[in-house]
Amino acid sequence: MLVVSLAGSPSERSRGGVVLEKAREWLQGRGVEVVSYGIRDFVAEDLLHARFDSPQVLRLREHIAAADGLLVATPVYKASIAGALKVLLDLLPERALADKVVLPIATGGSEAHMLVVDYALKPVLAALKAQEVLQGVYAIDRQVSYAEPERPASLEPSLQRRLDDALAQFFEILARRPRALAPETLYERLVQSRWSI
Repeated sequence: MLVVSLAGSPSERSRGGVVLEKAREWLQGRGVEVVSYGIRDFVAEDLLHARFDSPQVLRLREHIAAADGLLVATPVYKASIAGALKVLLDLLPERALADKVVLPIATGGSEAHMLVVDYALKPVLAALKAQEVLQGVYAIDRQVSYAEPERPASLEPSLQRRLDDALAQFFEILARRPRALAPETLYERLVQSRWSI
């Protein structure tokens, strides 16, 4: 299984990035390959000028096309998702998330913005034809601690439990998705069935 992780914060350090890192560790512990991207990986001018042929954008599109699922995290700015993330999502093809399972994640200063996932992020993911968008995880800033020299980054236990539950659901859906056979495997099965007749 392949999952793309997309951090939508333009900040060098972000709480959403911490949550995504915890999610990456959880998934990799279960044998899932995770490819991570952040808004800061993209040339600002390419986003500003909507360069669909940007090498970084093309690489992201290729990884998403090959992926089974997507983790996407955004900070809450002015009661909505990060503008830079929206610009990047606008550069994806209309059906970029067809056949993909998506787990949205948002971080904000208070519980007042917890519906941002529902009214600001999910509609964009639906417009990209995501097969299934999970309920998502909303984290209040104080629930996420950055790494310090004397301790690693951490999540409050209640947030960690909600993230673990969401990831378990995400993983279960990915695991039961039908897998396309690689061309060589399909050929081998056809040959074997022909000779067994």
